[in-house]
Amino acid sequence: MVNPGMESPPEASSAGTAEKAFSFLSKGWREVRDFAGADLQLMRARASSFKNLADRELENFLQSASAFSAPPRPPVERSIAELEFVKRIQPKLSEIRQAYSSPEFSRKVLEKWSPKSSIRIDLSGIRNAIVAEVDEVGGLLDLGKDGVRGRGRKLRWKGVEEGKEWEPIRLLKARLKEREGKSQSSEIFGNFKTSEFVNKVKLILRSICKEPQESKEVPPPLDLPELLAYLVKQSGPLFDQLGIRRDICDKIVETLCSRCKDHLLCHSVSENEASLIGNGSITNELDLRIASVLQSTGHHYDGGFWTNHCKSDMADKKHHVAIVTTASLPWMTGTAVNPLFRAAYLAKSAKQNVTLVVPWLCKSDQELVYPNHMTFSSPEEQEVFIRNWLEERVAFKADFKISFYPGKFSKERRSIVPAGDTSQFIPSKEADVAILEEPEHLNWYYHGERWTDKFNHVVGVVHTNYLEYIKREKYGAIQAFLVKHINNWVTRAHCHKVLRLSAATQDLPKSVICNVHGVNPKFLNVGEKTAAEREHGQQAFSKGAYFLGKMVWTKGYKELIDLLVKHKNELEGFRLDVYGNGEDSHEVQSAAKKLDLNLNFLKGRDHADDSLHGYKVFINPSVSDVLCTATAEALAMGKFVVCADHPSNDFFRAFPNCLTYKTSEDFVARVKEAMANEPQPLTPQQRYDLSWEAATQRFMDYSELDRVLSNNNDKSREGGNNIKDIKKSISVPSLSDLVDGGLAFAHYCFTGNEILRLSTGAIPGTQYYNKQHCRDLHLLPPQVQNPVYGW
Repeated sequence: MVNPGMESPPEASSAGTAEKAFSFLSKGWREVRDFAGADLQLMRARASSFKNLADRELENFLQSASAFSAPPRPPVERSIAELEFVKRIQPKLSEIRQAYSSPEFSRKVLEKWSPKSSIRIDLSGIRNAIVAEVDEVGGLLDLGKDGVRGRGRKLRWKGVEEGKEWEPIRLLKARLKEREGKSQSSEIFGNFKTSEFVNKVKLILRSICKEPQESKEVPPPLDLPELLAYLVKQSGPLFDQLGIRRDICDKIVETLCSRCKDHLLCHSVSENEASLIGNGSITNELDLRIASVLQSTGHHYDGGFWTNHCKSDMADKKHHVAIVTTASLPWMTGTAVNPLFRAAYLAKSAKQNVTLVVPWLCKSDQELVYPNHMTFSSPEEQEVFIRNWLEERVAFKADFKISFYPGKFSKERRSIVPAGDTSQFIPSKEADVAILEEPEHLNWYYHGERWTDKFNHVVGVVHTNYLEYIKREKYGAIQAFLVKHINNWVTRAHCHKVLRLSAATQDLPKSVICNVHGVNPKFLNVGEKTAAEREHGQQAFSKGAYFLGKMVWTKGYKELIDLLVKHKNELEGFRLDVYGNGEDSHEVQSAAKKLDLNLNFLKGRDHADDSLHGYKVFINPSVSDVLCTATAEALAMGKFVVCADHPSNDFFRAFPNCLTYKTSEDFVARVKEAMANEPQPLTPQQRYDLSWEAATQRFMDYSELDRVLSNNNDKSREGGNNIKDIKKSISVPSLSDLVDGGLAFAHYCFTGNEILRLSTGAIPGTQYYNKQHCRDLHLLPPQVQNPVYGW
């Protein structure tokens, strides 16, 4: 039994809450009623004002109408029709005025114009929701007729927990706010917000202000050691041009980065990237650290100052590889033979289209270059000769295209120099990958579009140690110093990647050392045949030692004569056959005869000739070669090779038949060892390492050509480097790219001046091809074109 006179504290609290809620509800209802009354009074006042205005207008109209009956002018001037019209409408106007002036008409107008909508709240629903019996659990509230506490019925809140708002009141507040918002917004702005114009503006603003794809913590600012390390790293192109060794710069960067290594790892990468970056170098971590800081600022790098983005898009298409070289058959030189085999084996996979671009010489130059005064009347005739020579040496049909560009022979340099813009002989739709055989040679006087701008990927293959040759000339030290920096200049400006066949070459920017040359399959077949004969007890080698090479002093003849003269007594009875033709053949033979050396000079011939198979020892004392092809061929045929302990022979050290020497005494010992013993047969792995299949695979790996030729490109790459490349390409402006572009532009301007070209030793008229080239290659007459680097 509940005592009405005694109220517990919880019940008093509930009663107070209910009383406040009803007071708020009644207050809100009074405010709504007052607003509705004020609006109704305003509408009535406007209706009365409209009625008064209408009364005045009607009265003026009636007065003007009654003026027709007054005689202001003589009756002769008025029209009879006007009088009849006034007589007819005057009774009607009187009736309208009487009806309009009546109180009944005013009441009907106000009823018609009064607002029909009103705010109605059914309090019976609220009353049913809150009424409860006294004996139920909940807050109690006594309401009398006057709305104050007293004796009467006890009420409670249903389903209301303490601290929460009552659902009917919450809905009422929401409806009032919604109505208030609608009343404050005009119809014009409402339509404007949903208009198509506003939607377009929103889309534009969203595209400009891109939100980050994922929220990341803001990295701390860069420290001074980090900034210095990045500055030194990005200044690599400048240091290369100044002749500062690259390893010195790398040590400086590593020293500066080691002081903030923990800082790099903690703040530059996420957890997923940290696992991938763990095996990377500290310089890559620095790049990623710089990229993360720049990305946090919202900066996005879209390209360098000299960058040209108009490159061919090879997505979902068959890729094109253009191999550009400085020589062609029948000139039996390394830059003619090796690019030819490279084109054949790259085309063998049929995954990409391959074009071999070789120089075309006029007949006057052909007589100076090609052996036995061989000449061709057309490029088609020379192409037939090249393909026949290749088919005799490979066991498959080489499906690639051969294209010619104009070239001229330089007697002073004993090499072919391109004439005009070589890149224009490769169509833009096929400008995908370019392999520049001897990139420094091709670009010394090259005046045309930058290779890296036209092609997506440019690889240079260094064949020749030009510095070694130049040092032997008059004023060689000064010339070598200039040529060294020019080689750095042109290779950095025109190549993405440079492959050096051995460490004997100049240390060029963006370069790695790798032997990407193989051996003619014919030599491997000779080696297998020799090994089979030895297994059956037959004599495979019936002759002693020989040397084969172009007869010029720089090809090792000077070193050979010096060694034989110095140890003439120790090598008494040793006879050496020498095969070769060349510009210095007369001088070499005269010197050997004068010194009474036991040398037998023979005409030059192909190393695969049958007359050379019976020799057991190949002697090559040359230190000017980058990677002697003849040495590889001799090893493939199963012979001994005696060569100098020189970087050019590093690749051959792994073969047991390669005998190297450091001193002249060692040379004598190695010759006697080779003459007294039999060479070991090659293992299958050694034969594969010498083959063009292995050389092509090494080329694909070291030049990153396998990645470029894949359709997915960077998407197919795995590992942390992919993440670094993506981040750096988005955020980090590369000083190296800026320097490379500036060097390319400066080189283009330099080679466009004929006086500067001639002062550096260029052949006159090689900036553009001549009329004879136009006739032979069916070209249009050479014309001066607009500069490639337009402004």
